[in-house]
Amino acid sequence: MDHPFDCLVIGAGMAGAVCARELAERGGKKVLVLERREHVGGNAYDCFDQAGVLIHRYGPHIFHTNDRRVFEYLSRFTPWLSYQHQVVANIPAENGRMELPVPFNLVSLRTAFGQEKAHSLAKRLIAAYGMEKKVTILELRQHPDPEIAALADYVYEHVFVHYTMKQWGQRPEEIDPATTARVPVFLSEDCRYFQDLYQGMPKEGYTPLFERMLDHPDITVELNTDAAARLTLADGQVLLDGAPFDGTVIYTGAADELFGCKYGRLPYRTLTFQFETHPVDYWQSHGTVNYTMDQDYTRITEFKFLTGQELPGVTTIMKEYSSAYTGGAGEIPYYAIINEANNALYAKYKAEADRFPRFHLLGRLAEYKYYNMDAIAARALALCDDLLK
Repeated sequence: MDHPFDCLVIGAGMAGAVCARELAERGGKKVLVLERREHVGGNAYDCFDQAGVLIHRYGPHIFHTNDRRVFEYLSRFTPWLSYQHQVVANIPAENGRMELPVPFNLVSLRTAFGQEKAHSLAKRLIAAYGMEKKVTILELRQHPDPEIAALADYVYEHVFVHYTMKQWGQRPEEIDPATTARVPVFLSEDCRYFQDLYQGMPKEGYTPLFERMLDHPDITVELNTDAAARLTLADGQVLLDGAPFDGTVIYTGAADELFGCKYGRLPYRTLTFQFETHPVDYWQSHGTVNYTMDQDYTRITEFKFLTGQELPGVTTIMKEYSSAYTGGAGEIPYYAIINEANNALYAKYKAEADRFPRFHLLGRLAEYKYYNMDAIAARALALCDDLLK
């Protein structure tokens, strides 16, 4: 049986969609995209809920990048809404609760310590490191000035450690010191979460962006299709629907599942989302509020801040809970747990995939790494550059 397709792409998220478009448009290839879910867009998928609020079903996705090529490429498929993401940590305080901008900055300093002490601390910090610098907790802790070292301890306790324990299911002593070392204090009045050159949200939503990207006469998308039922890897050969497939295959799913978890399951953290609709214009102060010291959830997202949607009298929020991924029904692997043992386990699956010469692992799950959306788009473009040489 001769297959009518030149390329097979597994998954219609950012990695798969960019590759499918590039191979079809730039390479003149006929591309089959198989997507397990009922929609395109992967975890960036958005839709309207029953209240008419545009929500991100799999958690908030804010686009930001310094990569001009990626920004201009995605701009072909969407106009942008100007949006600069701001995050605050909501923590217990003497008179109730207070909100500190995250990353901890000079505004956070004044909120936490009051004008006078904050002014004194800011002078010391700026004298030591300069304005607009991001200084890690490790650097601050090693500073000979005891007040600067004490500030590092405050940020660690109030912003970082308890949040990280919830996110990763670890005790403080289990948290990788290298992770702690990277937590920054930003010596700036800039309360934006990202400082990237290009920031914004797709004006009509992520789903229309992906639909446009995949709208090409040489791309066929099949939804509700588990590639495991169609794809067989055996004896160095790829079979599609039982017949040899000699074209390029780009796989964006979980690497361990591709081989039946034969060496054991790769560990991940999964997320559970609790959506609530409230009869108010806005329910909280910012698009994302982190609960860094208490509550079982890690953060609350309010989508109308992100999307700029004008919908008076109603809003939807989402509480986010983190737990260990078991592979159970309905669970989605979100965050790879990167350590030496898990990397060694992943390497076994990578070696299996490498036995197939035109088979490429691409994306968070396939590569067992954490990537932002722009990095995935960049990797997809680079892979297609190589494939189309």
